[in-house]
Amino acid sequence: MTWQFILWNDEPGANVDKIAQHGLAIDDVEYVLQHPQRTAISRSSKRPLIYGTTPGGDYIVVVYEEIDDETIYPITAYIPDKD
Repeated sequence: MTWQFILWNDEPGANVDKIAQHGLAIDDVEYVLQHPQRTAISRSSKRPLIYGTTPGGDYIVVVYEEIDDETIYPITAYIPDKD
């Protein structure tokens, strides 16, 4: 699970905008992608998930699409509910 390329799109409504809506930055997401603590599959979207802790201490989940063996597109990231 080591990707060489992480695709970011800063157009309105794209992944940079989506993570910012959740109070996260590109650096937070990239750190978690490089230091995963857990993986899973979303029950709703069926997309892969990566969980991890940002350098600031937030435990987040990253929803992504694997484009190929070297490339990933983070769809969104957020702090999960603590239910």
